[in-house]
Amino acid sequence: MQFLDPRGVPSREIEPYELSADLSEGDTVALFANGFPDSVAFLDHVESSLGAQLPGVEFLKLNKGNASALASDEHLSAIADSCSAVVAAYGH
Repeated sequence: MQFLDPRGVPSREIEPYELSADLSEGDTVALFANGFPDSVAFLDHVESSLGAQLPGVEFLKLNKGNASALASDEHLSAIADSCSAVVAAYGH
C-alpha cells in the first residue's frame, strides 16, 4: 500500500504577508462579508477577538449579500472614507 501526500509541491517561493495596520483607539476596522453563508458569523468572531486585543477600536460591518457581486461603490466609499483597515471574509 502506498500513501500519497495530498499537498502539492509549491511552484514559487513562499512570500511572507507583510501588510499591517497600526491601530489605536478611535480607529475603525471594516468587517466586509462577501455574502456566502456564515461569512457574517465568522466576522462576528473576528470582531470579538480583535475587540479584545484592540480596546477603543470601532468596527463597521458590511455585507455584499451576494458572493458573485462586486463590492459596490457605496461599500468601497464607506471603507475608504472611514476605515483604517479592512478584513474581507468569506464563509461556507
